[in-house]
Amino acid sequence: MKKFIPVNEPLLDGNEKRYLSECIDSGWISSEGPFVKKFEDEFSSKVGRKYGVAVANGTAALDIAIDALGIGQGDEVILPAFTIISCVHQIIRSGAKPVIVDSDPLTWNINVKDIASRINNRTKAILVVHIYGLPVDLDPIINLCNERQIFLIEDAAEMIGQKYKGRYCGSFGDISTVSFYPNKHITTGEGGMVLTNNKLLAEKAASLRNLCFKPENRFVHERIGWNYRMTNLQAALGVAQLERLDEFIEKKRRIGDLYNSLLSELKNITLPVRKTDYAENIYWVYGVVLGEEIDTNAHEIINILGRHGIGARPFFCPLNRQPVLRKLGLFKNENYPVAENLFKKGFYLPSGLALNESDIIYASKTLTSLLKKIQ
Repeated sequence: MKKFIPVNEPLLDGNEKRYLSECIDSGWISSEGPFVKKFEDEFSSKVGRKYGVAVANGTAALDIAIDALGIGQGDEVILPAFTIISCVHQIIRSGAKPVIVDSDPLTWNINVKDIASRINNRTKAILVVHIYGLPVDLDPIINLCNERQIFLIEDAAEMIGQKYKGRYCGSFGDISTVSFYPNKHITTGEGGMVLTNNKLLAEKAASLRNLCFKPENRFVHERIGWNYRMTNLQAALGVAQLERLDEFIEKKRRIGDLYNSLLSELKNITLPVRKTDYAENIYWVYGVVLGEEIDTNAHEIINILGRHGIGARPFFCPLNRQPVLRKLGLFKNENYPVAENLFKKGFYLPSGLALNESDIIYASKTLTSLLKKIQ
């Protein structure tokens, strides 16, 4: 059997070792080291934000963003049903109510047309999450937020390097968040960043990530925060990775294009949309959705691919189907058929930057053979 092809493997063959050695040689390995500020400045500048606050991970970035906006008891936050559970954590902890919206069946993002009907006088924010490869169509949501005086939070964790109408994702709304987990377009191992053009929000975010220490009286605290700091070691990786972002995005699109050509003749499956009138797919992951005519589910296909040495992963479980959230009494009797079908029938193939052409060909041929036997 062919060697196992992981669902993701990052590329770390640039200046990563050099910059990490600088950290070790200087002794600056904590969050006080100079690479942290360098990474914040360079990344925020790249995406077109005035301020960047580096944090421990993407979930931390979301926690801080929601807290910094003052979201709390009695508020409501609109977000997609089809997203990772990290997006809802701090909404619930703050005492606010998450209000979810079904997906668009083609882009897999939040169905923009359904958002307005979910807004009421308690709506404090809309959290948009760009899913898998295409950004959310933002202009209609921005208009809604401006008209109703609602905060816009942009989760661009999966969209580093992607553009919406020529402008980088991560630059929209009152506050944006990104993740630098190893499967992202650039990685710091773990890590994330809060991005904003608002100086006050940036200052709040910087304080919240650092236990709300006060410069003038460090150990007297007026707010509860987190220890969500990014280390100098992580930031050093980030600086090295950022140097190659454009190259990485080109490779991601080549991976997507090759999968498209190899799988285009398969029937009864949905492949990623190549482009819309506002963006070209970046293929953070290469997703496939089985058609109704295929009498199996994504988990069974994933298990078979695994036995052939191919790593694959299911799509997100919708928030209304998460056991922990149902135990909390959330989303009772709420159904989101598109999101639920994506979870049942959707999975993604190996998509990491270290992937080579022969791996893509093998994964595609194996999937093609498998589906032809089933149909």
